[in-house]
Amino acid sequence: MERSVFFISDGTAITAEVVGHSVMSQFPVATVTHTLPFVESEARARAVREQINALAKQTGVRPVVFYSIVSPAVRQIIEQSEGFCQDVVQALVAPLEQELGMAPDPVAHRTHGLTATNLNRYDARIAAIDYTLAHDDGISLRNLDQAQIILLGVSRCGKTPTSLYLAMQYGIRAANYPFIADDMDDLRLPAALKPYHDKLFGLTISPERLAAIRDERLNDSRYASLRQCRLEINEVETLFRKNKINFLNSTNHSVEEIAAKIMDVLGVSRRMY
Repeated sequence: MERSVFFISDGTAITAEVVGHSVMSQFPVATVTHTLPFVESEARARAVREQINALAKQTGVRPVVFYSIVSPAVRQIIEQSEGFCQDVVQALVAPLEQELGMAPDPVAHRTHGLTATNLNRYDARIAAIDYTLAHDDGISLRNLDQAQIILLGVSRCGKTPTSLYLAMQYGIRAANYPFIADDMDDLRLPAALKPYHDKLFGLTISPERLAAIRDERLNDSRYASLRQCRLEINEVETLFRKNKINFLNSTNHSVEEIAAKIMDVLGVSRRMY
């Protein structure tokens, strides 16, 4: 049976989602999720409580509720629902209060809101996104000295989503460069990239997976043929080994895992936002 899971917050609900998903992933249970951000008023909280109670009555199983709410009055309304309610922040705040010897000072929107404290970090993240978009798929090889990571690989191996994830999640300036079919007869590392060897990281993928992805874009084309995909992957992996460029097979990894591995291997510091 599917279990209804709610992620509720007086802010973006990102924290509740991340923690809740992490916890639920430990159990082999199918879930139907409901994310409800900006539950800031008592009226909104009562409406959410009614939604939780209605699902509990309809399914006969109480929903699991992960929440992060600053206002005691709003929090109490959620806790009075028929859901199995878990405060994703308070469980850690109480013991930390004892360790630090000070009371917490909870403020709504402090984690992901645009406050004076994190304004500079926010500007840096926007600048990273702008840079990454301007250097996507080899559009520009200018200002590569400003890049923190330069991804290499064949078309459709995951360079663009990984670059954007690095920029949006961690404020990292990531450029990426594609190797195309025309490069394969004499595949070489472009001269413009050689001075930045310590920033280079290769992505590869299984030929079968690559062919399936490309076939969705250009059905029954040479570009999507398994033979062409095998040729390109083989040539590019040979290039990576010859030039001592670290690389990762992205076939069975999520973009989150790929990004984390790249940062770890290249020694790039994470910036949390």
